[in-house]
Amino acid sequence: MKLNYCWFFLLLLVSSNSWAYGSSSSSKACTKPEFSQFIPAENSSIAAGSSFSFFASANTYPTTIKVTVKGLPVELSITPKEAAGFQVKGTLPKSLHDDFARISINAEGQKNCKGDGGWLVNITK
Repeated sequence: MKLNYCWFFLLLLVSSNSWAYGSSSSSKACTKPEFSQFIPAENSSIAAGSSFSFFASANTYPTTIKVTVKGLPVELSITPKEAAGFQVKGTLPKSLHDDFARISINAEGQKNCKGDGGWLVNITK
């Protein structure tokens, strides 16, 4: 009979350690980079070669920010904005006109978390 109590106690001890291990894994959560304050606004009509800008959250690694428009890479200017994150500026390719195009953003943040975003604009002549 005492042997059964020993097994019960041992199983109880093992299971409580398992719960403790599972609860600490939440500290490894991934927080993806976020993008906001898109200029020009979504679905705006803008001329080819016009500039655009947006903000990237503070948890974004600025060297990993990549922007493409219809698959074409865009050269960027990235400025830190204290605790708010980063202001990112670029220029639409002059070769694109008379078409809708998505300004696509990809970046990495802390703990190798990858984020993406973007918005649609109408590129005119």
